[in-house]
Amino acid sequence: MAAFLSAPAVMAAGCGAPTLPPQGEIVGASHAAGHRLREPARPQPEASRWKQTEVIIVGAGVAGLSAAWKLRSLGIEDFLLLELEPEAGGTSRSGESTVAAFPWGAHYLPLPMRENKPLLKLLDEMGVLEGVDGDGEPIAGEQFLCRDPEERLFVGGQWHEGLFPKDVATADDDAQLARFRQEIDHWVTFRDARGRRAFALPSALSSDDAEVTALDRITMTEWLDRHGFRSTRLRWLVDYACRDDYGLTASQASAWAGLFYFSSRVRRAGDEARPLLTWPEGNGRLVRHLADGAGTRILRNHVALEVRERDEDGLVEVVALRTNGSSKGEAVGFRAPHVLFAAPQFVAAHAIRGYRDARPSIAEFEYGSWMAANLHLKGRPQSRGFPLCWDNVLADSPSLGYVVATHQRGIDVGPTVFTYYYPLCDDDPRAARARLLELEWKHWADVCLADLEPAHPDIRRLVERIDVMRWGHAMIRPKPGFVWGPARRASSEPFGRIHFAHSDLSGVALFEEAFHHGCRAAEEIARRRSS
Repeated sequence: MAAFLSAPAVMAAGCGAPTLPPQGEIVGASHAAGHRLREPARPQPEASRWKQTEVIIVGAGVAGLSAAWKLRSLGIEDFLLLELEPEAGGTSRSGESTVAAFPWGAHYLPLPMRENKPLLKLLDEMGVLEGVDGDGEPIAGEQFLCRDPEERLFVGGQWHEGLFPKDVATADDDAQLARFRQEIDHWVTFRDARGRRAFALPSALSSDDAEVTALDRITMTEWLDRHGFRSTRLRWLVDYACRDDYGLTASQASAWAGLFYFSSRVRRAGDEARPLLTWPEGNGRLVRHLADGAGTRILRNHVALEVRERDEDGLVEVVALRTNGSSKGEAVGFRAPHVLFAAPQFVAAHAIRGYRDARPSIAEFEYGSWMAANLHLKGRPQSRGFPLCWDNVLADSPSLGYVVATHQRGIDVGPTVFTYYYPLCDDDPRAARARLLELEWKHWADVCLADLEPAHPDIRRLVERIDVMRWGHAMIRPKPGFVWGPARRASSEPFGRIHFAHSDLSGVALFEEAFHHGCRAAEEIARRRSS
């Protein structure tokens, strides 16, 4: 446990023989079934096990579901989605108990700016939007905006409001924060010769001006050093931001990615970041809407083992393993004129025939591992200082803390669910992934409890169940040189009749990026059909 927590957390927890909650397990993701991709022998379907459709979408995460949504809007209804897991949604999936729905991964969406028309169309379709303001910016219904109090920080033995608490920061901290905000205002105001923002959501709308892309060649820590930012409190905030969105520390993340976090969500200089949309189940609400639209076209528990083009008729074949949740299953086949590959590039390297040899640069795609846990509590734990918020962060911890599923519903007493997030920010992502998958439930459960115990001394008494999700390839890691490097940009291009859509094609793993690539790839297929 000591290897996963900071020294203060370990000392406070005592590291004795802790009492674990009576129930809990490791749930998803289906690593054993997914690892069938690595086996050289691929089972082939019998002649009666083949189906034909117009478009096959591989992967029903946010990108695949968004592609299906866009295909339907373009009048293309004849498609199928193949999903490895028993549930659609990828890292935006969610769960539910008798107390509340809760996220297993992504749990909020910043209210998009007016330029992001496709995403605003989706939100309008969901009944989230109520019109526009005087500047033409969308207005969301109050019930969808993150309820106050939004966030707090545990530091110095008690909770404080916000992530840069006034009663903890020194005068020098405040001065450096003000200067940091001036730097962010510079990038918010920046427009290139084509009128593009330096940092926009989706990132495809961002400037490729040399002044902007040069930021991708250094780390965020190097950028802070060059600008003389020495405040421990400010540097913690920047490091937290990088771990929160990218699973990387500030010393690992590209400065472009670090500044993207702070700049892309701000409309104009001096403004606050865009308000957050959230639901008890997080982005699982968005997933559910998209999945409902796709309906029975989603074939769950289907591992796409091989994707290959046929020279004789121009069709693409997808051989899949129908697993029903196990590592075994039966081989089934699908043929279509078009395949939309909405799984990560590391999967494409294994699944698409000839892809690894044609695009060896995909080896530059690097993915971080995360552990997420849902703690089911019979009551609210003790809190010293500022009261329980939606987002609760621990300053002296490598974790990101937890969000409270019942907060958005206005339920402030009684049973609740805490969703706890722990990114493994090792320099070697393979070693981190191995540790993630090797450790048993009891180890990860105790990491959660030992981490939270300094802030909530009674946490062990109140937790009735802990379920753990291990995301071995949770998100792309935007290290220096990757976001504006050739590997990422080339991988968005079609490979024969195979089109690609996934957030890793942006270099930053955000809902907006996955949604954008799903829509983009669907439009590529629609154009190709009509040409």
